[in-house]
Amino acid sequence: MTYNVEEIRKDFPVLSQEIHGHPLAYLDTGASAQKPRAVIDAMSRFMERDYANIHRGVHELSQRATNQYEAVRPLIQKFINAEYEEEIVFTHGATEAANLVAQTWGRTFLKAGDEIVLTALEHHANIVPWQILRDQIGVVLRVVPVTPEGEVRLEDVKAAITPKTKLIAFAQVSNVLGTILPAKEIAKLAHEAGALALIDGAQSISHMPVDVRDINADFFFFSGHKLYGPTGIGVLYGKKYLLDPMPPYQGGGDMIESVTFAKTTFKAPPHRFEAGTPPITEVIGLGAAIKYVLSLGMQNIAAYEDTILAYATEKLSPIEGLRIIGNAKKKSGIVSFIMKQAHPHDIGTVLDRHGVAIRAGHHCAQPLMEHLGLTATARASFGLYTSKADIDALVAAVKKVREIFG
Repeated sequence: MTYNVEEIRKDFPVLSQEIHGHPLAYLDTGASAQKPRAVIDAMSRFMERDYANIHRGVHELSQRATNQYEAVRPLIQKFINAEYEEEIVFTHGATEAANLVAQTWGRTFLKAGDEIVLTALEHHANIVPWQILRDQIGVVLRVVPVTPEGEVRLEDVKAAITPKTKLIAFAQVSNVLGTILPAKEIAKLAHEAGALALIDGAQSISHMPVDVRDINADFFFFSGHKLYGPTGIGVLYGKKYLLDPMPPYQGGGDMIESVTFAKTTFKAPPHRFEAGTPPITEVIGLGAAIKYVLSLGMQNIAAYEDTILAYATEKLSPIEGLRIIGNAKKKSGIVSFIMKQAHPHDIGTVLDRHGVAIRAGHHCAQPLMEHLGLTATARASFGLYTSKADIDALVAAVKKVREIFG
């Protein structure tokens, strides 16, 4: 198909507005993506016509809601090429998915002295749960360094693996640098060492095709709101043989087979991990978001975003006093930068006055900032709707920062 970004932008109502008298240039998709009309309409239609609680009611609305909710599970199975529908667990976000694995698989199958390998570029959501587990049971965390270019080298991953390594947990794409990690090769190193591979796909799922079986991921998780869907919904993929013996993450309704005061028996995965009333409307919205990106084609999205990344890099690089942080050979649609003239928060403030929305700060990756010798960066992150005009607005606003701060 021909990728017509101007037509695609019409699907996103929020992009048609002005901010401080300037057309909105939304360059914060890495934090949260905007929502297409298809998602907004699907959620509104469901709440207007079909809303009810699921799995428990015999009435018509409950049946409709249950059918729509459960239809999203095989859609996600196909989207990431999982082998079984039962390998798709709904969570309240990517962060909950990481915590679920740490507190169920980790606490059950790991012991003091076992080692977990992380990389220096991880988001806090893929660091803190493992630190909590370390404090609970005494596992050891080992960290793979990042090169000055922002890359994770396979030889450094290999050097971090020992006979005690039980898990390698890493982001497929860095939320700060845009670095694309060699996920398949890292998973292979994990398996050769008798360990598992857990992959944070929050930044990759909306930017490129993901095939969990080709990667051979043992666990893979992502959030809906970065995939043009709503907040409050995420997905954990886990291989069936791993999920089956894992205990529940939380207790409550809908995850049980039977309850007495003497004993409770639990449902099989995935429902064992979905206690209580789930985010029903949000699952419907996530399903609509996946259908939307599939209608455009993940390969088409990836190819288009590569052109935007190249254009942004070309236009920003010559600006005096600006330094791009992270120049990996394989990158997704993120450009982090600093300027000699201004702090990232000042950059973000000036850009906002010119209608340009970026993120400024440590991006929930303080260890990476420390590793890079920085406290913060300004980050422009792109999506399937980002236009060259958005990049031009960014460049013009950055030049205003130079004028203001000298």
